Amino acid sequence: MKKTGNCPITHKEVPVNELVNAHNIRHKIKQAIKQQHPDWDSEDGIISIDALNKCRAEYARKALEEEKGDLGNLEIEVLDRIKNLETMAKDVDLETEGELTLGQKLADKVAEFGGSWAFILSFGGFIVVWIMVNVIFLAQKPFDPYPFILLNLILSCLAALQAPVIMMSQNRQESKDRLRSQYDYQVNLKAELEIRQLHEKVDHLLIHQSQKLFEIQQIQIDLMEQLLSRKEK
Repeated sequence: MKKTGNCPITHKEVPVNELVNAHNIRHKIKQAIKQQHPDWDSEDGIISIDALNKCRAEYARKALEEEKGDLGNLEIEVLDRIKNLETMAKDVDLETEGELTLGQKLADKVAEFGGSWAFILSFGGFIVVWIMVNVIFLAQKPFDPYPFILLNLILSCLAALQAPVIMMSQNRQESKDRLRSQYDYQVNLKAELEIRQLHEKVDHLLIHQSQKLFEIQQIQIDLMEQLLSRKEK
């Protein structure tokens, strides 16, 4: 039968392996827990991992507020992810792909083709054929004689239509880039907060370990003194 214990913060029964002793929590986090829950024993008390994560997120929120002032939606979302132990990285392309309309997809295809060598070579070939037909094959009665006014009209119409379509695709790409930069900022912020907490935790463990070693050394010194006193007697 699996043993459980009661978390004094949430007042819920949780498995024993999900309870953390106060000795294993660094000092600043214990202070934050004590401020939120004055009745909690910060020396020998216990707390569930879920409640501890919420207190850590609250501690990170206060630290951010001291550095940045009022928090925005991006920072709040990062703190929620830390509290719920969720990852922050997202694939922007996958998220935006399903939201595209038919016009946006068409604009992307036009922009992709219009900025390729295939378009340049094919349209260059079309112009060469147009000129050859009117100058050589239909030299007597060309449908578009020199200076090729009809060809210029077609090129102008094509440029007039192609430019706004490409701008639509570029605007959507800029929106995607802004969204990607927001995700990058959130990932970096979450990593910075967790690394900071990790450094503090490592420092706490080193101090705690040093205290334990000092206590063991004191015990060893006491035993050696007792042995020496016995030999002298």
